[in-house]
Amino acid sequence: MSYNIPTKVQILGQDIRPDQLKYHHKEVLVSKEFTFDSAHHLHCYEGKCKNMHGHTYKLQVVMKGKVDERGLVIDFADIKRITKERVVDRLDHQYLNEVLPPMNTTAENMIVWMYEQIHEGLVQEGLHPAVQLEELRLWETPTSYAAITRSMMEDS
Repeated sequence: MSYNIPTKVQILGQDIRPDQLKYHHKEVLVSKEFTFDSAHHLHCYEGKCKNMHGHTYKLQVVMKGKVDERGLVIDFADIKRITKERVVDRLDHQYLNEVLPPMNTTAENMIVWMYEQIHEGLVQEGLHPAVQLEELRLWETPTSYAAITRSMMEDS
């Protein structure tokens, strides 16, 4: 196996035209994952989770859209900023029963609240409807998650 070392860096306007940056007109899914640690307990539940306990949650954010003239649906940095400001930073190292709206702090309830928060961020920043929040998945454990999709949110 041989390796080629580039001898020249590609220059916009010289080696590639601006109209070549957008390769296609397809919709694409883009995703970013986050982790945060929180404590909670469940009401009206018989089992270990009725006691206060903690999780290292994993949140996967999936967005959909057509690429812009640069070939991007949304900058990963924008997904990170919106999700951290509206969800992760508000929940990380917190007692969920205290910081979330009144609800039983199940993954099934939390995922809908998270969808509402991130969707509102896209709307407020003028990114929606070009970029749509397609799906969220919230893992409480490595093998257990709750998910919500855009179609599920729109059907309700």
